[in-house]
Amino acid sequence: MNWIKLQRPGLKLASYRNYHQRPEPIRPYVLGIETSCDDSGAAIVSSNGIVLAESLHSQQNSHLRFGGIIPPLAQDFHRYNVEKTVQGTMTKAKLGFSDIDAIAVTNRPGLPLSLLVGVRKAKYLARKMKKPLIPIHHMEAHALMARMENELPFPFVCILLSGGHAILTFVKDESSFYLLGETLDDAPGQAFDKIARRLKLRNIPKYSLQSGGQAVETAAKNCVDSSKYPFPLPLAQYRDCNFSFAGLKNTAFRHITKEETVNELPADYVIPDYKEFCYGFLLASAKHIVQRTERAIRFCEKNLYDNTDVPRSLVVSGGVARNDFIYDYIGRMASSHNYKIYRPSKELCSDNGVMIAWNGIEKFRASKDVIFEYDSIDIYSKAPLGICLKEMVASANIPNKWKQR
Repeated sequence: MNWIKLQRPGLKLASYRNYHQRPEPIRPYVLGIETSCDDSGAAIVSSNGIVLAESLHSQQNSHLRFGGIIPPLAQDFHRYNVEKTVQGTMTKAKLGFSDIDAIAVTNRPGLPLSLLVGVRKAKYLARKMKKPLIPIHHMEAHALMARMENELPFPFVCILLSGGHAILTFVKDESSFYLLGETLDDAPGQAFDKIARRLKLRNIPKYSLQSGGQAVETAAKNCVDSSKYPFPLPLAQYRDCNFSFAGLKNTAFRHITKEETVNELPADYVIPDYKEFCYGFLLASAKHIVQRTERAIRFCEKNLYDNTDVPRSLVVSGGVARNDFIYDYIGRMASSHNYKIYRPSKELCSDNGVMIAWNGIEKFRASKDVIFEYDSIDIYSKAPLGICLKEMVASANIPNKWKQR
């Protein structure tokens, strides 16, 4: 990693391209290990938000030809990569394990076979070096990641968008979360991947090595007729904060099939106006996300904020937060409610070891979940994000006010 962003009290957010220019890192140092899905990540982060080193081994290209992640294959890759990922991070940082104050590891939620590799590695190191172990909730780590780079006080509203999740939450502190809404079916990243495959975008060299979300966003940028493919707004009749991308996906599939039939396309051809189609799908997804997020903001204003003087903030995180179209669309709505919008640096939106290490820093400083009884730490494929308030949100029956454009 040849650049680092950080925020210290009294300093403006800055980018340090040379390690010699950065401020002195402050203890504690936490080693973070991430293996919840298909990426093996490790990083060492200091208390003042300096990334001393990180390593990341991505399996994306290996899984592309299968059309999705194969859990046993992902586990094999993790087993092969985790040792060199961790050791490579230590070598880059020029530190020994005696210099590490704690080890943080993702233990929930995720693919069980993948989680197991990282947790076993973390337990081994913790026992060997007699270091405390900090179990990390993967989605909590995404939610807190923006705090490493910005002066972002608690509490704040957060939306997590990825290939496996669409979650709205109110973050009270480093370990207190209130679940406002989540996806009822497909997650946004999952829907983008399925649409990109159905469109056969990888048959076009320009998109062949991009993820589904990247390919859809890239294609949409070259749209000529933005009104050609209108999509219905999902769950418009339900005044809650849940998401549904399956309906959008199914409508998209019908559109694609119709266009292929009308144009009499061979099996491996892409519909002629795929750029307009991608724009229509992307816009519909953004509108759906914004509608649910605005309701979450209005609910939090009425029910969860204790102090009217606290700055209002909205964090967008997870892999889909890298999508500039969606992020900017959310930002326009947030601004209308006097909320400042944040997201981590794009390379830190997707799964990585830095977010796990930073969550470890947050918990270490608060003396929460700092554990020496290593056997008490288990893995969980599913884990709710805090206290569920979804029914309370629905009962509030809050209408939307922001006029979507």
